[in-house]
Amino acid sequence: MEHNSLNERAFISDHYIARSSAIAARLVGGEMMIMSAVDSTFFTLNQVGTAIWQAADGRTPLSEIITRTICAEFDVGHVQAQTDAEQFVKDLAEHGILRISDQPIIEASPLPPIPA
Repeated sequence: MEHNSLNERAFISDHYIARSSAIAARLVGGEMMIMSAVDSTFFTLNQVGTAIWQAADGRTPLSEIITRTICAEFDVGHVQAQTDAEQFVKDLAEHGILRISDQPIIEASPLPPIPA
């Protein structure tokens, strides 16, 4: 069951996240710049947001991304990382940037090429 809108507070750490194919994205100076084709919303993600977005392969649960990437690479405790990551993922999902599912998302979009 894939979620397009998450209006109620729900723990999504055990859900899988994947990048939408309805976006335009480019990595600039270590920050990901993303535009939603759904509503033309433009996002500039900081380093933590970029790390989550890049790890959103549809096969890795958010809880694993939090533990292996966010807590390991950034100076943040697990509880704070989980709270912030869940809100971040829900916000991007509401704009069609990320997809959330309680099962792996096989047809996830690959990362766009990083310019040389």
